[in-house]
Amino acid sequence: MTPSMASEDNTDSANTDSANNNMSANSASGDSALGDSALGDSAPVSAVAPLGALNRRLRDEPGVMASLGRRSTVMVVPEPARAFALAGILEASGRSPFLVVTPTVADAERLTFDLENFLPPEAVEYFPAWETLPFERVSPSVENMGRRLKVLWRLRSSDPTLRVVIAPVRALSQRLGQTDAAEPITIAAGSRVEWNGFIENLVHFGYRREYQVEHRGEIAVRGSIIDIFPSTADAPVRIDLWGDDVERLTEFSPGDQRATVDIESVQIFPARELLSVGDFAARAEELIAEQPWGREQWQRLADGEIFEGMEAWLPWLVEAEVLLPDLIGDDGQIVLVDPRRLKDRAHDIVAEEADLGMALSRTWDLKQGSVIPRLHLDFDRLLASTTAPSWTFVNVPDSPDSPLVSALSWPPAVGEGSALTAQLRQLLNDGFTVVVCAEGAGSAGRINRVLGDNDLALPFYEGTDAVALAERLKAPGGLIVVSPLEHGCILPEIKLAFLAEADLSGRRRTHREVRKRRRATSHVFEDLKVGDHIVHHVHGVGRFQGMVKRTVGDLERDYLLLEYRGGDKLYVPSDQIETIRLYSGGDSPRLNKMGGSDFSRTKAKVRSAVAEIAQELVVLYQKRVNARGHAFGPDTPWQREMELAFPFQETTDQLNAIESVKEDMESPAPMDRLICGDVGFGKTEVALRAAFKAVQDGMQVAVLVPTTLLAQQHYQTFSERLAGFPVRVEQLSRFLTTAQAKSVTKSMAEGQVDIVIGTHRLLSKDIRFKKLGLLIVDEEQRFGVSHKESIKKLRSDVDVLTLSATPIPRTLEMSLTGIRDMSLLNTPPAARQPILTYVGEYDEKAVTEAIRRELLREGQVFYVHNRVPRHRTARSAPE
Repeated sequence: MTPSMASEDNTDSANTDSANNNMSANSASGDSALGDSALGDSAPVSAVAPLGALNRRLRDEPGVMASLGRRSTVMVVPEPARAFALAGILEASGRSPFLVVTPTVADAERLTFDLENFLPPEAVEYFPAWETLPFERVSPSVENMGRRLKVLWRLRSSDPTLRVVIAPVRALSQRLGQTDAAEPITIAAGSRVEWNGFIENLVHFGYRREYQVEHRGEIAVRGSIIDIFPSTADAPVRIDLWGDDVERLTEFSPGDQRATVDIESVQIFPARELLSVGDFAARAEELIAEQPWGREQWQRLADGEIFEGMEAWLPWLVEAEVLLPDLIGDDGQIVLVDPRRLKDRAHDIVAEEADLGMALSRTWDLKQGSVIPRLHLDFDRLLASTTAPSWTFVNVPDSPDSPLVSALSWPPAVGEGSALTAQLRQLLNDGFTVVVCAEGAGSAGRINRVLGDNDLALPFYEGTDAVALAERLKAPGGLIVVSPLEHGCILPEIKLAFLAEADLSGRRRTHREVRKRRRATSHVFEDLKVGDHIVHHVHGVGRFQGMVKRTVGDLERDYLLLEYRGGDKLYVPSDQIETIRLYSGGDSPRLNKMGGSDFSRTKAKVRSAVAEIAQELVVLYQKRVNARGHAFGPDTPWQREMELAFPFQETTDQLNAIESVKEDMESPAPMDRLICGDVGFGKTEVALRAAFKAVQDGMQVAVLVPTTLLAQQHYQTFSERLAGFPVRVEQLSRFLTTAQAKSVTKSMAEGQVDIVIGTHRLLSKDIRFKKLGLLIVDEEQRFGVSHKESIKKLRSDVDVLTLSATPIPRTLEMSLTGIRDMSLLNTPPAARQPILTYVGEYDEKAVTEAIRRELLREGQVFYVHNRVPRHRTARSAPE
């Protein structure tokens, strides 16, 4: 959250007055620790770079000073101090731009996030890599291509405001297509636009005409109104024309298409990194004759078509091997972070591409010995064509002459935090300047109160003026500011310390021993063996004796031979195999008698049990309708603070669902609400806020999920979001040992656990809650009726919140008849990545490509198969 945004959030007046009084008391006059101009010689740091006032202090760090003036050096910079060291180097160096290379995407994103706290937003750019495989017939995301083209254009145009570009090594080792990046189209309110030419340019830029704009790279034209979602924008833009004059520019919501805010201008970058025009089209014409195996795609490229996956053919269309470092001139600077990891990662990328190219060459029917052009180049090529100085950041010195940035990490936040506050107090006594960085205004106020409770009162600076902030930081002392820093550190040489909110609150992680898993078996009819027990829908439990052939009249047919008690035999035609099922009730059962009544009695008992459960459900819901539940109180300041820390913009449907859930919880009638929405539409956030509201009222929350994996994911999400609050979150699943599970269940019964997330284990008879107030059921379609209702019997007045993307008909029927309430999440979040679904005949090569694609983007892969071979373990399965 930026300070300008934070200023709109009003904390309670008592806390604000207290913070202001503390600030006045602590900002006594004294010698300036920052010099006469804390902001340096450049323009004042903008309000969205709240820590930019400290860049001059960071420049004076001895390790930074010792490295200046060298064209090549190895700096020892501990990982927590990389962003701070870069901020100091950028302040002191006259070079621009810097190109910082990291081993992974996560490292690059984290460094970008932290560095944006020290520099204006226009000074920092992140250069992403394609998230697709080489040669894969799927295009990279429009957002990634737009961001890449924006960086290339800013580098080519020598934009003086661009100070640093941060990129993972995968992005740097990839050849560039649009080396002469197209200049963006700039539209400003009050300017003139030639309508036909404007639309043609957008189509040339790769924008797709649609009836309604919902995703990046789309345009829609309705009379004098042009809607466009630029490839680099966070929201679509509506252009209102009066003739050829731009009368109004507004951003609008892609969900409800309503205008949200007026803007002055918009820059529109291309939506495609490869445009089949000019040299590309000419080269495609040549390939039709040179390499006829790809005639179809060459012809489409030659004709100027824009189609999915066209970027995969870039290596054939571009002969020059140009990389991003080639665009950094002698005035720039290149910083390699952890070069050993960089080299290993670059080697893996090249090897993956070579393996994939070899596999695909067989499907493309290439001539033996044909050379496949490369998309990624070797690590040694990265700096071969640049004249810019090159530095490296390492964690361990390899020479006593290496400049060293002295930095200390904060100890892990455990317990009540007395050790951390004691360290803060010691730093302040030693004359340090301590900057506590909060995620938002709400959490800043809470940090102020928490530290005050530990006799460590620090002022909270709520303003947005960087000059005033610099004045506050002249004298040693502590200050709380709104600055979403990922990690902080202590810089003893310049007596400066940054404490991020994550350092203060801590993040609980699970580190449990991996338990040995039993071999999974899956019984399917293809695996039927002689001796297996089966169940016939009429005759009951029998034993399979194999397949036999019998001739009836002139027709020979295959039969399944089943044996029953007393030696009776039943021949089931193979085309009636649906009449039997594999027995799955446990150990060897007792065979039924053909024509006997024992199987009929068993079925009657089952029907009776089902009817009994149904009657119990009727009674249960009757009790719930007439019961008086717990009426939760209104939102607390902590509730609002937790919600302000949500890093995304809620959709209208989310806000409506959250409001409805809170109204139900504050009502004395027990809540029974269904939240229905697609994957990624924000159901978990609705549940999390409801759970926190229940805990704030002293009640316990149970979250019931169908799988151990989902329990682990929810446990991590709830733990991280609520880490800064006195809320105990536990999980109950197979990831716990017996002793750990007993400890959790005991704590639940004693009321020490606020939120427990578990699988079917929560439905066990030994589970007890001291004060259960809310039950959350996720993926309700994965549970049986008796499973879901058994926990409700613990308390007929418990509030119930059900989450589902595909609710079962019984739930929908109850919602439509008024027994249950329902909220729909129909609007996808603006930044939600689309789910790509491909349906086709099973192909191991396609599966291999998909897995490698996800591994290349450093993601996770879950392989769901409808059949697990009985006699093969996962270890022996092919890669």
